[in-house]
Formats: sequence, structure tokens, C-alpha cells
Amino acid sequence: METLRCGQLLSATLTGDDAAQLAKILKDLADPVRLQLVNTIATSGEACACDLPDVVGKTQATVSHHLGLLTRAGVLEREQRGRWAWFRVRPE
Repeated sequence: METLRCGQLLSATLTGDDAAQLAKILKDLADPVRLQLVNTIATSGEACACDLPDVVGKTQATVSHHLGLLTRAGVLEREQRGRWAWFRVRPE
């Protein structure tokens, strides 16, 4: 399935599959911690997983769980640099 892009919301009628895909992404974002993580990463350009627990006031395990979910949803991309993972918001 092709990745749904935000611009498609304004330029074309959503198919049932597109609407389901977008609803899944929005559901994955519909959490205050995940929104805060995406906002922090987006405004910084990229962020190391090691810095994010302090930003959101959660444990490393909790942050890792949320980052994994956002990565699997296609919202974030992950790059391993030595011991730490770095995250960027996927432009599409």
C-alpha cells in the first residue's frame, strides 16, 4: 500500500483504504507523550533517544515503547549511531 501523504487530504477524495491508513496514524499520534516526542524531534530536526526521557518526564523504557510505535507507524525514522538511536520525523 502506498504511503498516504498529508497533501492528499486537500487534493483528492480519500478511499476507504486511505482513510483507514490515516486513522491508524492519527490513532498512533493520539497520545500526549507521543505528540510531545514528535514535536520535540520535529523542532530539533533530530533527537537522540538518550535525551528524550528528560524532555517528557518518562522512563527510558516508556520512551522507547512510544518511539517504537511511532517508527512502526511510519511517523519517525530511526538511525542507530553507536549505542544510541537517533530519530527524525519522516518528511512524507
